[in-house]
Amino acid sequence: MTFLSETLSRIKPSPTIAISTKAAEMKAAGKDVISLGAGEPDFDTPDHIKNAAKAAIDAGKTKYTAPDGIIELKEAVCAKLERDNALSYTPAQVSVASGGKQILYNALMATLNPGDEVVIPAPYWVSYPDMVLLAGGTPVIAEAKPENAYKLTPGELEAAITPHTKWLIFNSPSNPTGAGYTWDELKALTDVLMKHPHVRVMSDDMYEFLAYDDFEFCTPAQVEPRLYARTLTCNGVSKAYAMTGWRIGYAAGPEELIAAMRKIQSQSTSNPCSVSQWAAVEALNGPHDFIAENNKAFVRRRNLVVEALGAIEGITCPKPEGAFYVYPSIAGLIGKTSAGGTRIDTDEAFCTALLEENGVAAVFGAAFGLSPAFRVSYATSDEALAEACKRIKAFCEGLH
Repeated sequence: MTFLSETLSRIKPSPTIAISTKAAEMKAAGKDVISLGAGEPDFDTPDHIKNAAKAAIDAGKTKYTAPDGIIELKEAVCAKLERDNALSYTPAQVSVASGGKQILYNALMATLNPGDEVVIPAPYWVSYPDMVLLAGGTPVIAEAKPENAYKLTPGELEAAITPHTKWLIFNSPSNPTGAGYTWDELKALTDVLMKHPHVRVMSDDMYEFLAYDDFEFCTPAQVEPRLYARTLTCNGVSKAYAMTGWRIGYAAGPEELIAAMRKIQSQSTSNPCSVSQWAAVEALNGPHDFIAENNKAFVRRRNLVVEALGAIEGITCPKPEGAFYVYPSIAGLIGKTSAGGTRIDTDEAFCTALLEENGVAAVFGAAFGLSPAFRVSYATSDEALAEACKRIKAFCEGLH
């Protein structure tokens, strides 16, 4: 008899972390590996943000704070949402947690009962379904087709909603596809939601500022103001500000929900790191010019990867609007055998063989709920990406 909880049987470890861990182990063993698995910018946190953290330490701001964040950070979040998204919130409507993942988890834990359903468009970030399961809910997967650029259509959303639906989790630009919804595309989805007043929206806007070319970011409560009271707008400083390790996420929404999330956090982690909170205040309130500079590099890298992978026979690689991922289809490679003798019958087999035979770590599409495909993170150097694409090409040319 095991002493472990039955809850653990409902979920699986994060595949993205598993891939990154395996790649790190191979590197430690002396193998030449290029890791394209982690969703983490290779840029350093900007100096003005680091200096704010140092100043906070020197000022002794290293004590416990309120469970869900200091008032200065909540005020900075309110100012950001007004400035960038035309959304008006008070600090009482804001929650701050140890990363965007904890924000989503707290909200689900605070709202889901057995039998409640959560609509999750696929491809999805790997943690969404497992967090729903941990909270006792039921994930309902709505597939966004490759022919629609991995964007959910109004008909697909409508078909997924039932009387038991409590949430739609919405993510744009998307992890893992980079697909970004235009205002009109999002309005078509919010029109569906207006017909179902029992459904709430959890909008994961983590990649808001990583938007390229002429794509303009928008968020559900901004597009449809009548959804304001039914929306939890979630974000954080991890991606755009190159602050993944600082672990600060935030959300704004109805006071009742925010209070419930605070209650859960007060009995789990309590407050996020005090120094990280002061750094996040500076991130939100301080200069943002570095984001445009970083985005120039991301666009260059995106174009490099899309062009290189799109030229490989058997791979189709859509050009994403944002984030720092591409999600190539490998439908044309299924059924072949690698040079090392691995039968490529799934995208997991493809990624395993690619790592073991050619030293490139990427995440298989089944982890994100839509196969056959794989996710490449281009948040790394141009040189590493160019070499990785050469290796992927060589691997694919070796299939027979």
